[in-house]
Amino acid sequence: MVTARDLDPSASPLDYYGSELRRLREAAGLKQAQLGGCIFVTASLVGQIETAKKVPTRDFSERVDAALGTDGVFSRLVGLVLRSQLPHWFQAYAEMEARATFISTYQCQLVYGLLQTERYARAVLGVEHQEHLDELVGARLERQRILRRETPPAMLVILDEAVLHREVGGPDVMREQLSRLLEFRNSPWLHLQVLPFTVGQHAAVMGSFTLIRFGDDPDLFYSESYDSGRMTANPQVIRERSLGYARLQGAALSREASATLIARVMEERYGDKATAHRHHVA
Repeated sequence: MVTARDLDPSASPLDYYGSELRRLREAAGLKQAQLGGCIFVTASLVGQIETAKKVPTRDFSERVDAALGTDGVFSRLVGLVLRSQLPHWFQAYAEMEARATFISTYQCQLVYGLLQTERYARAVLGVEHQEHLDELVGARLERQRILRRETPPAMLVILDEAVLHREVGGPDVMREQLSRLLEFRNSPWLHLQVLPFTVGQHAAVMGSFTLIRFGDDPDLFYSESYDSGRMTANPQVIRERSLGYARLQGAALSREASATLIARVMEERYGDKATAHRHHVA
């Protein structure tokens, strides 16, 4: 049986978090049940996190910081812990994404991860990852914190129209997700466009990709397959994909027309009347 004393703090961010939680809880003179009572969780949950059997949430971490007076220690650590839950092949990209000053992405099947609602993300990730679903959803939502910075990265997002019609998680989840997209229609830092079906063949028929830029470092190109990601700073690749992205922007609907299409699909395909009609037909 693993105890907190057995943890190697250098083994992983999760082990380090657990060992620090135990150390600072004991330094405060609190038992697990007492700390749990202060932050409205069970002693068992505190114990599971201290022994690295369960991944802490950001809410848990913020409550612990407040209860122990640890000046944001766990709120800072939890970002590393959650990022460590991402697939190993995706972690390098997530680190680059967190540092980006400019992101340009085209998505042909799903809403871009940074714009997904929690329920949409849960439906997508739950297809193959039920065992660690909470941790993966938490990691995806943690990535989205860059959008709430005082100066978030500037973003260009192009979604294929298929993304709007692919029903992920059911009508309610899709309606909530499309509503989330509409919240960005007047954003000063995010420009969202839809590539309509009528375009036919286009510059990204081979699939989704993302270009990320930094203040000083070279630009990066990222794409992924079923279980791996490809990231490169090759200047020729960056040049070709940047030109391809410019072509996609030219072919896509304007920002205003894109918002109109999203709203129409939301009402016609996922609205109350559409849902009622489906149930009646069934």
